[in-house]
Amino acid sequence: MSEESRAEADDASCIERSRRDPEVFAEVFHRHASDITRYVTRRLGEDAADDVVAETFLAAFRQRHGYDLSHPSARPWLYGIATNLMRRHVRTEVRQLRLVERTGVDPVTASFTDRSDERLSAEASRRRLAGALASLPKGHRDALLLFTWAGLSYAEISEALGVRLGTVQSRINRARNRLREELGGINPLATVSEETVCE
Repeated sequence: MSEESRAEADDASCIERSRRDPEVFAEVFHRHASDITRYVTRRLGEDAADDVVAETFLAAFRQRHGYDLSHPSARPWLYGIATNLMRRHVRTEVRQLRLVERTGVDPVTASFTDRSDERLSAEASRRRLAGALASLPKGHRDALLLFTWAGLSYAEISEALGVRLGTVQSRINRARNRLREELGGINPLATVSEETVCE
């Protein structure tokens, strides 16, 4: 078992202990804050991300007594809270995607791209992809980006969004098909995950 898997497997016990000793909840924050921050920043930009991430962990802390301890990893729960909070920022997210569409620059991944020829190719795809993502229905975009950018499984997305597994599968399939049409047959998941995900 990897160190990350052991840490996530321990989230439930950490949350349980935090019910008696609130300071223990800081461990959950330390384990997941950077991933949640990266995900929210990708969707909303830096200005809104700090607030949403802070609100996410504050809400999680307040809701820790209701956390289902049979779920060893808190990742889906935290991504679900963040996604719900981002709903207040739909216009910001669409503006962020339209900015990437116009400029071809993803502020989160720009500093990670070094080779100029790959950068130019990725920039062209990124522009079209950003526009296509902005045009997706919110629920479809949430499911697809939780899968590609956050790396959640379909079951974890179901848990995060509070929808049935079949709904997640349907939303991702429809989003995939729509993006494929708008991108001229390019595999949208390869484009989303390989060209725009920060390693």
